[in-house]
Amino acid sequence: MKSIKFKNKKLFYLDQTKLPGQEVWKSCKTIKSGWKAIKELRVRGAPLIGVFAAYSICVHLDKCSDKKAIFFNQFKKALDYLKSARPTAVNLFWALDRLDKAVSENKDKTVKQIKEIIIKEAKLIHREDISTCEKLADFGAALIKNNENILTHCNTGFLATSGQGTALGVIFKTKQQGKNPTVYIDETRPLLQGARLTAWELSKKKIKSFLITDNSAAFLMQNKMIDSIIVGADRIAASGDTANKIGTYNLAVLADYHNIPFYVAAPQSTFDLSLQKGEDIVIEKRDGVEVKKVLGGDFICPAETKALNFAFDLTPSGLITAIITDKGVIYPPYKKNIKRLIKW
Repeated sequence: MKSIKFKNKKLFYLDQTKLPGQEVWKSCKTIKSGWKAIKELRVRGAPLIGVFAAYSICVHLDKCSDKKAIFFNQFKKALDYLKSARPTAVNLFWALDRLDKAVSENKDKTVKQIKEIIIKEAKLIHREDISTCEKLADFGAALIKNNENILTHCNTGFLATSGQGTALGVIFKTKQQGKNPTVYIDETRPLLQGARLTAWELSKKKIKSFLITDNSAAFLMQNKMIDSIIVGADRIAASGDTANKIGTYNLAVLADYHNIPFYVAAPQSTFDLSLQKGEDIVIEKRDGVEVKKVLGGDFICPAETKALNFAFDLTPSGLITAIITDKGVIYPPYKKNIKRLIKW
């Protein structure tokens, strides 16, 4: 299953705002359309937006000058423009910084050669993401027992990455291994990424699952219906503090109270070791109308009602049982073990 395609310098993406009702592929022909696709969540998921942003730069190259001074200026502006699309997921910045580094290391070459290097680097980022998902899934599946009841939040599968996913990638791997998982899916208000996207992916993979309202999670844990929780991440600080979809912190607190393992699954590119603690992570605040309406439909409250719409929250490392990465499983003490395992 794929959610983006890049071939012959042409970029296409599966519009996730149309799922699950329609599977609509759209073409990204300009850097502006790439920015809008990320901003409007047509393309989403921390690893995926990094890959997609890199390819959006590739699409933009034909519009850049062949004169070096002008090209470098246009390239820098394009990077900064795409970085402004969303602030929390570090993979976006990580991928674009890799392109920037590749250009800096080859600035003595011709512009034509530099453009070819940019495309080559973007394709490498894409291939690495696919490989990363496989490695992460292998490490994570080793933590899951047969017939386990797993709770997950938001969407972390092949719609959120170039490969099989992070948290959902682990679940897919347990299915391949014959462990017969049952998945409980938080609907994930306000944009329902769990209901619309995760339920769709699990259906495609024919994995037994149940959709629940976000506020049902505590009741399920209280009644011993959940064996483990696996979520993704959008940015992880050097301390292990993790930013993820709003509602993740709720689950971590509940898991701690009910003595249920709480796992975070994320690739190396999601770690930001320049930030020492979670409080340093910028949390995206989106338009309150997303809360006041369900998927752009009618108002579910008086139109004049004010709404807060934080897209992410912070889970302190002390509530995380382990962090599953493509380099292995990281256990506390996180500050020491993250530094040992992750190269950033």
